Amino acid sequence: MTNKVLAVVDGREITQDDLYELLQSIGQNAGNFQNEEGRKQLVNELVMQELLYSDALAHGLEKDAEFTSALERMQRTLLKQYALNKLLTSIQITDEEAAAYFESHKSLFKKPETASASHILVPTEAEASSILDEINAGLDFKEAAGKYSNCPSKAEGGSLGEFTRGRMVPEFDKVVFTMKDGEITGPVKTQFGYHLIKLDHISQEDIPSLSEVEAQVKEQCLLTKRQALYLNKQEELQKRYTVEIK
Repeated sequence: MTNKVLAVVDGREITQDDLYELLQSIGQNAGNFQNEEGRKQLVNELVMQELLYSDALAHGLEKDAEFTSALERMQRTLLKQYALNKLLTSIQITDEEAAAYFESHKSLFKKPETASASHILVPTEAEASSILDEINAGLDFKEAAGKYSNCPSKAEGGSLGEFTRGRMVPEFDKVVFTMKDGEITGPVKTQFGYHLIKLDHISQEDIPSLSEVEAQVKEQCLLTKRQALYLNKQEELQKRYTVEIK
């Protein structure tokens, strides 16, 4: 795709890429400049920047001590960042390394035990017991949740989705992870009221296969290798150059 020239100022071209970079720097407000009028405003801004550059050169501002000092600081900062990036991006992860890392760190990728459950929340134990009687007599749990529950989950038939241990209040958590698939129990008292709980399914703690978490394994392995490289480089450089911390 051609990098279209949008303007020429004092012999220097302003291109479509320059306009795109300026749009990127604007961030969330970039949408305000997507129309033709906004585009003209941005091009005018780029033209003004180039005019200021020409005027600065004409007045020798690049020789000002304040500018040269700021430029030196900026160059040092950029060189530090470039050196660090060059160091860290030199690391690559092979499939063999990823497999070996996974074998020795399987616990890092363990899938925790989860429960998938629904509930009905009401203010009193008597009301919960009455609803449970209706369910035992044939009323569908989802229908009962939509009809009686005080929890916003009633719109989803009382469904709480899938959750791990510790996500729910302790009284609820303690009961739900001892239930069997398809079981309905209650009333269970918590700070929110009285719950009837239906367990849909318990997924046991599990170690996934490498293929399931390969991207995650490679990322973690990469971070570990980079950290080791960084620390080794730090030790090497501290031996090579003097360091005095005060």
